[in-house]
Amino acid sequence: MSENAVPSAARRRITQTELDAICARHDRLWQAKPGGARAVLAWLDLSGLSLKGRNLADADFAAASLIGTDLSGAKLDNATFFGADMQDCLLVEASLRRTDLRGACLRGADLTGADLFEADLREGTIAAADAKLGFKIVEAKSRNETEAQGACLAGANLERSKLTGIVAVAADFSDAIMKDCKMVRANLKQASFRGADLSGADLSGADLSGADLRDAVLVGVKSAMWRTDGANMAGALTDERSSGSPVGKMPAAEMLAEHAQWCETGGLEGRPSVFDGVDLRALRSIHGYNLTALSARGAVFYGLDMEGVQLQGAHLEDADLRSVNLKGADLRGARLTRARLNGADLRGAQLGPLMIGADRLLSADLTGACLRGTDLSGADLNRAVMTGADLTRAVMFGACLRQADLTDANTSGARGLEIMDAVA
Repeated sequence: MSENAVPSAARRRITQTELDAICARHDRLWQAKPGGARAVLAWLDLSGLSLKGRNLADADFAAASLIGTDLSGAKLDNATFFGADMQDCLLVEASLRRTDLRGACLRGADLTGADLFEADLREGTIAAADAKLGFKIVEAKSRNETEAQGACLAGANLERSKLTGIVAVAADFSDAIMKDCKMVRANLKQASFRGADLSGADLSGADLSGADLRDAVLVGVKSAMWRTDGANMAGALTDERSSGSPVGKMPAAEMLAEHAQWCETGGLEGRPSVFDGVDLRALRSIHGYNLTALSARGAVFYGLDMEGVQLQGAHLEDADLRSVNLKGADLRGARLTRARLNGADLRGAQLGPLMIGADRLLSADLTGACLRGTDLSGADLNRAVMTGADLTRAVMFGACLRQADLTDANTSGARGLEIMDAVA
C-alpha cells in the first residue's frame, strides 16, 4: 500500500440490521411499491455481513469494503463495485452481468459458477479528498502476502467480459466460460485456465508465464505479444493443433454421408465409417445425420452443430464434445466413457437404453464423463451409467434419471437434479 493510501477505516461501518433495511427499500423500488429507494452503499464497510440471495441489481457499492461479505446467489446485474475491496468475498453462483468491477480487489474471492457476462474488470483508481494533499489514492486493505491467494472464478461465466490490464496472479479460472473476453496486457502469471473456454479471447500482450492452460480451448485467440514462458498447454485446443488428426486429410463429409446411407438402408448401400482420433471441427455442422454405431473414439467435435443427430450405440469414448449442440440427439446406448461434454447443449437428448434384443438393453455409458455446466434439461437418462461422472453446475430440470447409476458422481452445484429413483 502506498503512503498516500486511505485505510479501510475511513469507510463508515453499518450493521446487518441497517443493511437489511436498505435492501428492503431497494426491493420496494424494484416492485414499484411506495417507500422504495435504490441501495447506495458507496464508501460503507459491509465486511462480514450477509447479502446472500438478495436482489441488488443497479446498486452502488463504489469504494465499499466487502471483505468476507456473503453475496452468494445475489443478483448484482449492472451494479457498481468501482474500487471496492472485495477480498475473500463469497460470490458463488452470483449474477454480475454487465457489472462495473473496475479497480475492485477480488483477492481470495470465490466466484465459482458466477455469471459475469460483459462485466468490466479493467483497472481503476478511487481517490478521496485530503486537506493537505488534495486527494489520496484509496487502496485495498493490505494483508500478509504469503497468505494471499488468487481469486477463484472456477466455472464462472465471463463471456465478453472486459478484463484489460487486470492483475490476476495465481487466480483460478478453471472450467470458466471466457469466450470473447478482453484481457489485453493482463497479468495472469501462474493462473489456472485448465479446461477453460477462451475461444475468441483477446490476450494480446498478456503475461501467462507459468499458467496452467491444460485442456483449455484457445480457438480464435488473439495472442500477439503474449508471454507463455513455462505455461503448460498440454491438450489445449487451438486453431492449428488438437489431439486429433485434421479432418482435411480425409473426405469426412462423404464418409459421413456414406455412413448415414449405410444406416438408413440397413447395410445394403454405403458403408460404416471410422473417425477415431479425428478432428472434425472443420465440418461445422452434421445436423440431423443418422450416424448409428459410428466409431469416433477420441475425436474432436468441439462447437459442432449436431442437433437431432442419431448416434445410437456410437463409440465416443474420450471424445471432445465441449460446447456441442446435441439438442434432441439420440444417444441411446452410446459409449461416452471419459468424454468431455462441458457446456454442451443436451436438452431433450435421449440417453436411455438401446434395445438390441428381445430381452437385452444396452445402457448409455457416461462413466467418468465430464458434464460440467452441461444443459441436460428434459434429457432422458433412464438407466444411464454415470459412475464417477462430473455433473458440477449441470442444468438438469426435468431430466429423467430413473434407475440411473450416479455412484461417486460429483453433483455439486447441479440445478434441478432429482435423484429419488437414481442409484447414488
